Amino acid sequence: MPVIKASGSADRQGKDGVQATTSRIGKGEQELRDIPQSLTVVTEKLIDDRNLDTLKEALKNTAGITFLAAEGGEEDIRLRGFPLQGTGDVFVDGIRDPAFYDRDTFSYDRLEVLRGSASMLFGRGSTGGAVNQVSKVPRAIDEHQVDLTLGSHQYARLVGDFNFRLGDEAALRLGAMVNKADNNGAGSSIDKKGVAATLRWGIGTRDEFSIAGYFLDNDNGMNYGMPWIRPKASSPVDETTLLPVDPKAYYGMASDRNDGKASTLTATHTHRFDRNHELTTKIRRGAFERDQRAGTVRFAGASAQPDGQTVSLETLNPASVINRGTQLKIQDLDAWFAQSDYSGKFSALGVRHQVQAGIDYAREEKTVYAARSAAQGGVVPPKPTTTLGTPDDGAWIDESTRVLRTSNDYRSDGAGVYVQDLVQIAPAWKLLVGLRYDSLTGNYNTYALPNNAPSPETRSSYRMKVSEWSKRLGLLYQPTPLTSFHFSAATSFNTSGDAYSLSAANVDIPPEQAINLELGAKLDSEDGKLSARIAAFRSTKLHERNTDPLVNLVTLSGKRHVAGIDMDIAGRITPAWEVFLSYMWLPVANIDIGAAGSEGQGTRPSLTPRHAGTVWSTYQVDPRLRVGAGLNMRASQTPNRNPGWSAPGYVTGDLMAEYVVMHDRLTLKLNLSNVTNKLYADSLYTGHYIPGLGRLLQLTASWKY
Repeated sequence: MPVIKASGSADRQGKDGVQATTSRIGKGEQELRDIPQSLTVVTEKLIDDRNLDTLKEALKNTAGITFLAAEGGEEDIRLRGFPLQGTGDVFVDGIRDPAFYDRDTFSYDRLEVLRGSASMLFGRGSTGGAVNQVSKVPRAIDEHQVDLTLGSHQYARLVGDFNFRLGDEAALRLGAMVNKADNNGAGSSIDKKGVAATLRWGIGTRDEFSIAGYFLDNDNGMNYGMPWIRPKASSPVDETTLLPVDPKAYYGMASDRNDGKASTLTATHTHRFDRNHELTTKIRRGAFERDQRAGTVRFAGASAQPDGQTVSLETLNPASVINRGTQLKIQDLDAWFAQSDYSGKFSALGVRHQVQAGIDYAREEKTVYAARSAAQGGVVPPKPTTTLGTPDDGAWIDESTRVLRTSNDYRSDGAGVYVQDLVQIAPAWKLLVGLRYDSLTGNYNTYALPNNAPSPETRSSYRMKVSEWSKRLGLLYQPTPLTSFHFSAATSFNTSGDAYSLSAANVDIPPEQAINLELGAKLDSEDGKLSARIAAFRSTKLHERNTDPLVNLVTLSGKRHVAGIDMDIAGRITPAWEVFLSYMWLPVANIDIGAAGSEGQGTRPSLTPRHAGTVWSTYQVDPRLRVGAGLNMRASQTPNRNPGWSAPGYVTGDLMAEYVVMHDRLTLKLNLSNVTNKLYADSLYTGHYIPGLGRLLQLTASWKY
């Protein structure tokens, strides 16, 4: 008998299980087996099972992700050892999400992580890949759910998801969230709320429309991190390790904050020429605000310590004095996006084609503010010291006394056009060919205010103009409906201004270039309920920006590469036993040509652990009771600039039990995360680290009606 492969509605597959079979990360809906590149999908079911409230926590369920605790407080994402710029490689429904803010999962249908070069699809971007947040959409049914979660540290979270059927072809979906906690388990308070609303009409007809609004308001606390510590004051640098304190201990100011707002309005039109051809056009307006005020936490020098000695594990005691510095990240960003994507299936010249093509335009305007120093006529409120034995001391300063000025502003205009064709060249063979052209201009201004204000302010202006081609090539061999093998090559480029930071040193530097090679397979079980993906890859940044210290100019003299294997397994082993696994082995990672004063030639790049992965498994004990358990692990890794020492690796464990009180109505779920209260460094920087979440106990009541 021939194999018959069936899958449920795309609207339901992510809600009913951890296995996904399709994706729209390629700008049009495709089966995962037709994408010749590694792709991990974190479904709504997995997000709910593990209580993954933020983008960062959801990303930990995909292999190869690490985090840089950057100077501005934001956590830059690394994938396969390459940075995913928060302003360039994170997307919402295929449109760039260009701002730094604490993203929440309350409106997620799923999270998609594409590994390897992605510039052919999205334009400028990382060598590592791209992250796409997929929003929930209205469906033509009446279905509602309210989730209330209570837990450790006065944690309270209320999420509502309401879907209203307005007719045979129209529906409204409304999501709302409010979340508060004294501590997130790693020293930061939580205070946020959000609303997502989408009106959709013409569902399934020739012309379908939707209007979606999204608003997120963060008034969270800010834990800038903890300093590394040496075993002895005389210890060499490579013996630096973690500070032995509770992960939820907080040594910042009570007035520190990480406030931010994200507001978007998106209009979408899909025209279906017939069942095989459609054109989707989207226009989005986004406005983002960020007001982050925190401070570096460092041990005071020997002269300020009670015992007059440099602080180390040998001398550490509750009276050890800690200084609190000042760090600000205050910025506004406004953006317009427009894109139109065509997808079609047809026969021509005797072969089958699946074509995706499109055009897009983006305008982004950003303003960054700084605080005036005392010499510039500003006010710098002093921050008191604290001690190791007095975390959460409640010390507070009036941040409103600071006088702000414009530090720099930036405007970019970018346009791109692409076409990709998946050609059935033989019964079991497909060839993918893709090409994209991008044109990007950027205007950047920096403002300097000398001491002894009111001296006149000076402005320096820089202009960037980039024109780049991106390529994608893939060959797929699919001997059966259950097996697919692929080889692919894709390029990517990063502009000098991808973080809105042009200067005289880098304004005329061409984009960095990179290439990703991959050999992989996607395999399904006979019943189609379990999928596996495995790939061997090599990613090379051919031209990497380095700074020449002799002339303080940026050059494209660097080069690095990584090579390894990653894999996913998702689905049901038996009707009662479900599993999700994502793992990466990265044995090869090397700086081929190093940057002076940074990561040295011949060394392993920072934030590239040899092993990283996660596993989650649930078992349906009986019709009412379901239990689950999982592990997250990461091998040792060095902070940025590779200072010569590593943060230790770790393994954390999570448990879950779910009980159905009323069938299809009321469910209770208990989650215990980081069961052993493991202390580990989650986000790394040369001078500090941000600890991972400590042990958390949370109870969720879900009401469906």
